[in-house]
Amino acid sequence: MIHPYNNATQTRWDKGEFKVQLMTAESTRPMGFCDGSAADIAELKQMADAENASVTIDKKVLKTGREIWTLKGGGG
Repeated sequence: MIHPYNNATQTRWDKGEFKVQLMTAESTRPMGFCDGSAADIAELKQMADAENASVTIDKKVLKTGREIWTLKGGGG
């Protein structure tokens, strides 16, 4: 499940409750957080499809084992 960015979800990320921080190439603020499951990837692709766009995910693994996924989209 994708959890949109807000103060509460940022705090949960800071405490290590989420495995993945979702970023976009256009912003320095996260778009949201998730656990990195196959269902999360499917949800991200579904969101892109709804906007008639494609999405690629660049994954960076941190020393803590958590990840930062940068989403890059293109027109469909």
